[in-house]
Amino acid sequence: MGDSGKTATHTLRNPSLELTMTRRADALADTLLQGANDLADLAATLTDAEWQVRVPRDGRTVGVIVHHVATMYPLEIELAQAVASGKAIIGVTWQAVHDINAAHARDHAGTTREEAIALLRRNSELAAQAIRAFADEDLDRSAPISLYFDTPLTSQFFLEDHAVRHSWHHTARIRQALAEQPAVAAA
Repeated sequence: MGDSGKTATHTLRNPSLELTMTRRADALADTLLQGANDLADLAATLTDAEWQVRVPRDGRTVGVIVHHVATMYPLEIELAQAVASGKAIIGVTWQAVHDINAAHARDHAGTTREEAIALLRRNSELAAQAIRAFADEDLDRSAPISLYFDTPLTSQFFLEDHAVRHSWHHTARIRQALAEQPAVAAA
């Protein structure tokens, strides 16, 4: 057993294996940035009227949602890091998420396009940097997550289901909402 422990330690120090360990994290970070940049680029093209369109089945304006994505990255990364360290996520429920989103919508109803885009670009870059720091063993580590009824899930799942897909999800909903607004699209 002592020799196999030394072998494991030795292989983890192998530079070629260290590069392999970061490939998954890099892919996750790249996907997050691609989605965030797509959302930011879309937001930059919107008219003032389009910025105020309410997204169906959500109720928030396009502008509030762009700002929301930006503000959620730090929390989503913090929770994923907790899971990666083996800590359970306790007390986070869908009702708490809805309450946070509602408070954010009230507090940031007047957010400007420039402010939201700048925050989105800055926070997505910071989120990507944080994701790149995850080793494969971090991504594979699981812990109970209250948002999913205390199901033990990996930090990679949590990253993919929250920070990584967040902008993709909202960009698709925003595009759909804008397509359903012919008067706004023509404005």
